[in-house]
Amino acid sequence: MTGGTTAPVRPVEPAEMRAALPRARAALARAARQDPDPPSGRLRALRAAFLDTHTDAVYTELTAGRSRAPRLAELAAAAGDAFPGLVPTTAQLAADRALPQARKAGHEIDLGVLFARILHSPVSGRHVLGALLRPTARALDLLPAFTATGTADLGSVHLERRDGVARLTMCRDDCLNAEDERQVDDMETAVDLALLDPGAGLCLLRGGEMTHPRYRGKRVFSAGINLKSLHAGDISLAGFLLRRELGYLHKILRGLNLDDGTSRHRPGTAKPWVAAVDTFAIGGGMQILLVVDHVLAASDAYLSLPAAQEGIVPGAANFRLPRYTGPRLARRIVLEGHRIHATDPEARLLVDEVHPPDRLDHAVEQSLDRLRGPAVAANRRMLNITEEDPEAFRTYMAEFALEQALRLHSPDVIEKVGRFSAGGTAPPGPPG
Repeated sequence: MTGGTTAPVRPVEPAEMRAALPRARAALARAARQDPDPPSGRLRALRAAFLDTHTDAVYTELTAGRSRAPRLAELAAAAGDAFPGLVPTTAQLAADRALPQARKAGHEIDLGVLFARILHSPVSGRHVLGALLRPTARALDLLPAFTATGTADLGSVHLERRDGVARLTMCRDDCLNAEDERQVDDMETAVDLALLDPGAGLCLLRGGEMTHPRYRGKRVFSAGINLKSLHAGDISLAGFLLRRELGYLHKILRGLNLDDGTSRHRPGTAKPWVAAVDTFAIGGGMQILLVVDHVLAASDAYLSLPAAQEGIVPGAANFRLPRYTGPRLARRIVLEGHRIHATDPEARLLVDEVHPPDRLDHAVEQSLDRLRGPAVAANRRMLNITEEDPEAFRTYMAEFALEQALRLHSPDVIEKVGRFSAGGTAPPGPPG
């Protein structure tokens, strides 16, 4: 009597990932079938090795020769379908998304590997940045009604055109304008509408009045990332952390990409932006100030980037902040959590005007009047080109994509957001 034996499955070697694309694709799929769920570090290394050789070929296939402009989540889903094993499956990502942050398997780290390699490529990276500067489908659907009425209530953001100004008011009064994916979607939609609206020549961003007991009746600019949402697992790499930086913040700085494929060059839509800070601009709120043209603040307001306390990277602030403050002060703000009060001498590096709270409304209107000149938009565009090299930004965002994905799933972040979440949404008061 003889018994059959099963031949051992040959493990996939890194060199196979650098073979011709068809062979490498087959080897990658085989490696994924061999790997447990959650994936091992070996599969992640094989995915990275595959992309080190084939990123542009992968991206070209996913975008039909760069003729399509998918959003990041769509790009990841397409990658899973076209290249089995390259990223977690849609089902794996959906199951992971339903879990609190502490229980996730870390599948988004593999998305970070994919997005980092794409952004690092001069060809694919430039294309994806341009794709993410296009108006969203939601904004295009809402544009006719907004153009006709001059108002749009997007939920967490209210938009109104008045006196030729698109006025965006962040109105998440339940959480002090702490951002989650809902607010990022609403903000990008509002920014798109403001930039597309032919009746608005410039834009104003401000926080609305709050109902939180500590700040009831006061305007608040932003409390930064919503740590309760992060603790619950509702802050994603593609839908929040990258979308925010490459979506509405980049659009405020650069304008929209309106290339419809009919001409070699079609200028984007870009407008001057003013931000008015009431009470505080924390974390992501302070990051917004680094991409606008003029910042006003109430004399009792403060700014901070508590990245070290939260355990994550503060978006593109590490890239932009040293231009404003110099490297030494930037390190104090980012690494040590140094808080800048509007009346501090160093605040002049980040804030153009400081006014008593009861005079801020009038000062805002005066600043808007000064930016109404017909050549302002052209000159701010040239200033932005000089101050922020798009290629340097692309390279930074490539590193950020993976670094932030790793930080998002690190044990210290899990512990910290759980502790902060239990403490409520209100930021600590200024030191006494």
